[in-house]
Amino acid sequence: MSDSVERAAEPAAESTAERTVVHVMRHGEVHNPDGILYGRLPDYHLSELGRQMADRVAEHLATRDITHVVASPLERAQETAAPIAKAHGLDVASDARLMEAGNVFQGKTFGVGDGALRRPENWKHLVNPFKPSWGEPYIEQVARMKAALDAARDAARGHEAVCVSHQLPIWIVRSAVEGRRLWHDPRRRQCTLASLTTFTYEGDRIVSVGYTEPARDLVPSHLLAGAKPVKGKDKAFGA
Repeated sequence: MSDSVERAAEPAAESTAERTVVHVMRHGEVHNPDGILYGRLPDYHLSELGRQMADRVAEHLATRDITHVVASPLERAQETAAPIAKAHGLDVASDARLMEAGNVFQGKTFGVGDGALRRPENWKHLVNPFKPSWGEPYIEQVARMKAALDAARDAARGHEAVCVSHQLPIWIVRSAVEGRRLWHDPRRRQCTLASLTTFTYEGDRIVSVGYTEPARDLVPSHLLAGAKPVKGKDKAFGA
């Protein structure tokens, strides 16, 4: 089962330029029993459900013309990429530009209903949601993610590539390509676990952006894009 949408990034124009497709995948569910915002911390691996999600997406992409697979260096991303690469006889490359966004709350619990926003020690990090003041600036995320996507495009010219990354950087680069403001309500991100945000290039230019959820039926309902937050179940664990 999947949820699919596609939008043109720019007005369509007749072109004979080489077509390349770059799928940007969010990793699967992570084993995180303590509910930590793990961010860039090492040693956070896929849960059993997360491995099922990765396998499901590998099956979904098995017949695609994929010639390059690359992932964030974090374990959860590398593990998500592994079955996709294996299905196509490829190795998983690593690109630090696909890394999770930096966040000052890394290593802590920080989520809906836990009172974190009412703690005075956190206020200094919350003064500017437009930048944002609690982590890596959105504009910097756009720059590095766009560079990583372009590198994947170059590695798979005329074919398809898969990049495995993390929710916030994926949503931010998609927002930039589609011309939306970068500051946003995190609950409204359309970037569910194991989802694919697909950028189609003609030559060096992105001409459309698509979105699918091949593992949608495996994702807990409260974690689907646009789901209403559930107290105790919606912590910002890192993505």
